Amino acid sequence: MLLQYLDYLGVAVFAVTGGIVASRKQLDFVAFLFFATLTGIGGGTLRDLLLGVPVFWVENEGYLFVCVIISIIVWFFAHQIEKLNKPLRWADAIGIAAYSVMGAAKAMSVGDTVLVAVLMGVSTATFGGILRDTIARDPSTIVKSEIYVTAAFAGAGSFVVLAHLGLPQVMAAAIAAAIALLLRGGAILYGWTLPGYRGGSAT
Repeated sequence: MLLQYLDYLGVAVFAVTGGIVASRKQLDFVAFLFFATLTGIGGGTLRDLLLGVPVFWVENEGYLFVCVIISIIVWFFAHQIEKLNKPLRWADAIGIAAYSVMGAAKAMSVGDTVLVAVLMGVSTATFGGILRDTIARDPSTIVKSEIYVTAAFAGAGSFVVLAHLGLPQVMAAAIAAAIALLLRGGAILYGWTLPGYRGGSAT
C-alpha cells in the first residue's frame, strides 16, 4: 500500500510540474494534458519497460485520471500556484523523493540486484522531468551544478541499504524519501552543489 501511495504521489507532483510549464508557456488545455501526463508517467514508464513488467498506467488507468485531474486544477489555479515560492522546483523535489524510492522498491520486488534497484530509482525520479524540459525547450536542471540527480541517487540508495538491513519497508521508505527531499530542498534553498570537474580544457 505504501508503494502504491508513493507511485500516485510521484505521478501527481510530476504532473503538477508539467502543468506549470504549460501555463508559463500559455498553452491550451490539450497541451496541459499532454505536459502533465507525459511528465507524470514518464519516469514510471521507463522503469517498467526496463524491468520488463507491465507498464503501470496500462494496467491501472487511475494514474491517467490523476494526470487529468491535475491538469484541470493547474489550468484554473496556475496563477495562484505561481504565488508560492518556487512551486515548480519544490514539486519536482517531492516527485524525486517519492519516485526514487518507488523505482528502487519496484526493482527489488521483481528480484533485481542492488545496483539495478538504485539505477531504477534514479531513472524513475529524473526521466519525467527530463522529457518535460526537453519538449518545452527549457534548460534542464539535470545539467545545472546544483544537487539534483544526487538527491535521487541518495533516496534510492538509502532505501536499498535500509531495506537490506532489515528495516520495515514503511520506515525505510520514509527515511529514504526524507533524505532525497532534504538534499534537493537544500539545493533549492541554499544552492547546495557537489564539486564539479575542473580539469584542463579539451583540445
